[in-house]
Amino acid sequence: MQNQDTQNRPIAHLVNWQDLEHFEILGPTIEFLTETQISPCIMRGTVPPGAFIPLHSHDDPETFVQISGEFEGLSEAAGDFTWLRIRPGDVFHVPPNARHAFRNRFSEPAVSIIVTTPKLAGLLKAISVPASVAAPGTSSISPERVRQALATAESFGYWNASPEENARVGLADGRNLP
Repeated sequence: MQNQDTQNRPIAHLVNWQDLEHFEILGPTIEFLTETQISPCIMRGTVPPGAFIPLHSHDDPETFVQISGEFEGLSEAAGDFTWLRIRPGDVFHVPPNARHAFRNRFSEPAVSIIVTTPKLAGLLKAISVPASVAAPGTSSISPERVRQALATAESFGYWNASPEENARVGLADGRNLP
């Protein structure tokens, strides 16, 4: 993806988004629009209907610019949680260490442009698989894969809610998340 001139200097360029590899992250998919080692890292994320991203926090900021579809982002203030509907054109900002989650209870995929740090992009790359590897129509969300993702997130210093904490905010689907 790196574009450099003959003197090995980076050059401004268009990203051919149609040729990008899609990565599946326990349901949602992501495409890296910029290099994952360069700040800011820009991605396109898709949360399919019925999918969710459990309650978690990390020391990296994230900003979501909603392109199409709708989903909900969870915000916490003083121990109270509120689900906020995110529509096309909305910007949902997650400051460092803010507890948050996402869910798509709507009938269409929710597509966002996500701006974050290389560290968080590295975690997403580490816990994902190429979408081409996932068998169409089957779930790649096995208990072992979830355990591996949680262990990897912990190794990055990130916090993940327990299954009980996720259930309290409306995120439970019977996957027996560890």
